[in-house]
Amino acid sequence: MSLHITGGTVLAGDLLRAELTTEGTTILGLDAPARPGALRLDATGLLVLPGIVDCHGDAFERHIMPRPRVSFDIDLALRDADRAMLTCGITTAFHGVTWSWEPGLRGAGNARSLIEAIARLSPALGADTRFHLRHETFNLDAEAEIIDWLAGGKVGVLAFNDHTGGILKETDRPDKVAKMVERTGLSHADFMVLARNVYDRKEEVPGSVERLAKASLAAGIPTLSHDDMSPGMRRWYRSLGVTVAEFPMNVATAREAVAHGEPTVFGAPNVVRGGSHTGCPAAEEMVGEGLCTILASDYYYPALLLAPFILARNGTAGFAEAWKLVSQAPAAALGLADRGVIAAGKRADLIIVEDAPQPRVVATVAGGKLVQLADQRLLG
Repeated sequence: MSLHITGGTVLAGDLLRAELTTEGTTILGLDAPARPGALRLDATGLLVLPGIVDCHGDAFERHIMPRPRVSFDIDLALRDADRAMLTCGITTAFHGVTWSWEPGLRGAGNARSLIEAIARLSPALGADTRFHLRHETFNLDAEAEIIDWLAGGKVGVLAFNDHTGGILKETDRPDKVAKMVERTGLSHADFMVLARNVYDRKEEVPGSVERLAKASLAAGIPTLSHDDMSPGMRRWYRSLGVTVAEFPMNVATAREAVAHGEPTVFGAPNVVRGGSHTGCPAAEEMVGEGLCTILASDYYYPALLLAPFILARNGTAGFAEAWKLVSQAPAAALGLADRGVIAAGKRADLIIVEDAPQPRVVATVAGGKLVQLADQRLLG
């Protein structure tokens, strides 16, 4: 398929009026002549932007289990999430799914099912969909299987998570623990016994992390650390070759990462809501200080589209720089050099957007295919 997009304001380094031509999966260039038989899209009055690269989207879990203990088929969840992401402009998606020592939603069965389903359904999905394995570091019995997955290229991103110690610290907050228990199907008492038994193996965790990081690097899989709590923790992960800091918990840790040229990921919902709901650094302030280099959808897909517009309207960043946070920067951090920008030879991942108080994705092009169209007037 060939596309010829006319009349729009194209973000190609900067915003400029230009026509855009694609052929197959690739952008041919700006103001190139239309190919014979090309599908023409009239983007007059609209923005033509690089497709969004979402490096961390764990909202996908809600497509599997929208209510505690209420699960749906993994294929249905993947297709439903795909439609939701495309309408938000996400053309490359890393589904963040946690594999923990817990049974239920974050158990081994769910992780294995998703690995298989993504491989099987990828050709039918609009977005380039990959697996973001959120590995709970206390899930020690999973190490060998994860190493096999890494070697086999089944994992798109490996992130090291540690929520186990936090669970035990939350025993004085029964409301919060109850939410964790619900997703497992266990009783509260059985869940706490399991958590304490798992935590008793804490001395084994650093060695396991080191082996997994080594295997990930050997396989060329991007590796992230999640919720780094201190500059010292960031330095330790750096020593293992883990050079992307995902949701650093405080300003000092973010500064430690940026000082060493490492990408830092914060949540786009944090920008949209005007701050963190958990007391962590405000993402917009981090952008303004140069301490946030990537935004992710985290738990809410629509925020990724809206956040750059908010940053630009507030004067926190120019629009072109703000859009890099959701396109070029995550693509570069994850080794996807073929996308994230509009330029000749790059992958044809494009979104056509109406710039409104709440921006609207009018059309989504992923890998050169028109996969979402919300306004027939673009067809002339």
